[in-house]
Order: sequence, then C-alpha cells, then structure tokens
Amino acid sequence: VQKRTLILLWLLCGAVQLAIGQEETAPLLISKDSIKNDDINPLSPAKAAFYSAILPGLGQAYNKKYWKIPLVYGALATTIYFYTRNNDFYHEFRGVYKDRLAGISNPRYDYLDDDRLIEAQRFYKRNRDLSLLLTVGFYVLNIIDANVDAHLGQFNVNDNLSIRQDLYLDQRYMKPNFGVALNYKFK
Repeated sequence: VQKRTLILLWLLCGAVQLAIGQEETAPLLISKDSIKNDDINPLSPAKAAFYSAILPGLGQAYNKKYWKIPLVYGALATTIYFYTRNNDFYHEFRGVYKDRLAGISNPRYDYLDDDRLIEAQRFYKRNRDLSLLLTVGFYVLNIIDANVDAHLGQFNVNDNLSIRQDLYLDQRYMKPNFGVALNYKFK
C-alpha cells in the first residue's frame, strides 16, 4: 500500500511539473488599458488559483503578495496541529474505554467512570472534525484569496474614479448627517 501511494505521489508531482513547465501554444488574450497602458492578462486569476490549489501560498507568491504566505501557512499549520492533537486524545480515550470494557484497567484514568470516557471521546471527536473542517476552509480561502487578489491587481484605478464622504448639518433637526458619493468621469 505504501509503495502504491509513493508511486501515485511521484506521478502526481510529475504531472504538475509538466503542466507548469509547458509553453502556451494558444495566443494569449491581452487587452490594453487606456489609462495605465499595462498588459492585462485575463488568465492571471486562474493561474493564481491553480498555483494556490497545488501548493498553498504559491498563488500569493505569484501575485507578489509575499506577506500573506506566513498567514496561509500559520492558519493551516494551526488547524492541522489541533486536528492531530484532538485525534490523538480521541483515540487515547477510545482505547481506555475499550480496555475497560475488556476488563483491563488503566491506573491513569481509573478516576473517570464510563460516562466520562464516552463524553471525552465525543468531545475530542467533535473538535477533531471541526479542526478538519477549518483546515479545508482555510485551504479554500487561500485559493479564493489568490484568485480575487489577481483580479483586483488588474482593476483600473485612476483619477476619474473617486469617492467622497460628506458630513452636513440637517436643517430640520440640527443633527449631523453622513453621506457618501461615488463619482465617475467619462471622457
């Protein structure tokens, strides 16, 4: 079984290497922005999401947002740590309960009755499952962040687009009111 897993992992790494190393043969759609004059790559968000799916944090590196990489790995490492910790405690209490049913006593847990052992199993199993769910959530959030960041990197921000916040006095009640205006100048 371990040999099959190792072979599958080796084949997966080879396929990823081939996919990343391939030259694109189709022409790339590039549109020119009238203000910035930089090339806009419509495939950039898809690449960033793909890179983050392959290796968490790689999409953030592709977007040149290096400060996000420790956040990605910190979130994933924390949730994986709590998953393994809760899984170990779950199996420990489960083993003690099974031993007690078989008539084998464990002096370390003799002070707990059967109901407490069952409750401890439920507690650590629930926390283990929650940690797994959070790990998957942070992994997906990493992919979404890379995709959205690549989209926003191509967003046109210039002087024609502005936002203004106003504070004015309501003449009827003599209380301050807040207002927001979003303006766009067409040329």
